[in-house]
Amino acid sequence: MSATTTVRVSETEPVVTYDINIPYKSEDGKFPPNIKYPAYAPTWDPIWFGPLPPFEFEDPALRADKAKPSLLSQVTAVEQITPRMGTVLRGVQLTSLTDAAKDELALLVSERKIVAFPDQDFIDAGPEYQQAFMDYFGKRNYQPVSGSVKGYPGFHIIHRDGNKEEIDAFFQQKATSCLWHQDVSYECQPPGYVMLGLLDGPKVGGDTIFAAADDAYEYVHMPSPQSSLYHSLEMISRLSPKFRAFIDTLFVKHSSANMIKHTRLAGGLVRKDPVTNVHPLVRVHPVTGRRSIFLNGEFITGIEDMKELEGQKITEFLLNHMVIAHDIQARVRWSPKTIVMFDNRSTIHTASVDYIDEEHGAQARHIFRLAAMAEKPVPVPV
Repeated sequence: MSATTTVRVSETEPVVTYDINIPYKSEDGKFPPNIKYPAYAPTWDPIWFGPLPPFEFEDPALRADKAKPSLLSQVTAVEQITPRMGTVLRGVQLTSLTDAAKDELALLVSERKIVAFPDQDFIDAGPEYQQAFMDYFGKRNYQPVSGSVKGYPGFHIIHRDGNKEEIDAFFQQKATSCLWHQDVSYECQPPGYVMLGLLDGPKVGGDTIFAAADDAYEYVHMPSPQSSLYHSLEMISRLSPKFRAFIDTLFVKHSSANMIKHTRLAGGLVRKDPVTNVHPLVRVHPVTGRRSIFLNGEFITGIEDMKELEGQKITEFLLNHMVIAHDIQARVRWSPKTIVMFDNRSTIHTASVDYIDEEHGAQARHIFRLAAMAEKPVPVPV
């Protein structure tokens, strides 16, 4: 897929940025003097990470009270981003959640896919507290190439401010800034729950767009507000039964090799060797029981037991199917000190780089990401 191709025009021209949303190498500490959270400026500590060993994972959502009393008792307002996915909870502070409320939050994220919390004091709680909070939801992920918070390599820092020349070079080669993906899908046990925290952002723009990979596979009638059980609901076929039966049997290769190669070409720091794993193209969600297309435009290198062109046609069709289906998508519009948690198993997402000033380049957009590794993707039962 073209979104993952590293482009180098000549030996004298720079490597085109792999993902325009993040820096891949240090600029010798040269950050804008008005950066609001300098402690979260991306750093590249020379740390090396070995392969991720297998680990036991118990999803906290499976312990939750389905009525979610511990979480919702603190909420003053509930807003739905779309009828089918995305919920905004107002009034509750993440710093006040008990373990029972965290379990219920995991369940709500599994059901609604995206949960946003505006105006959070959690933003100012510091990286140690923030990392410990996300450790509750799964094993800590360490990003192999991008900048992190100094001393806290579990943080993945998204930071853009200016970089006009880089953006200009990017769009000379690329038609869009959108890169639809799941986070870290190449690991043996990819993240289940992911957190994004807005440190700074443009007044308008820089939204994050999500697509529901389970609704792309088969559409369900929405459960009643009192029910969180999808298993017995009527399904509406988005894909034909024959095609679904076929892709249920396929396994896809996910690899970080292109990302690692780009970072080395760009002169960035690499903290881990390339990782490649094979996952089912259709995975079963451990909480909802629903099937999702587990596919993205960043880390896919082929389908097992298929020729390159055959696999390419299938993956291009399925990715395009999710990208153009606006009726299974939700758009998160960021506001100051917003925290978003999303389900990495049943969604794909992309940032929108539409906040570019013609004179200076990108407006400030500064976000941290924390990812909690979960189960090995479960294939459809034979």
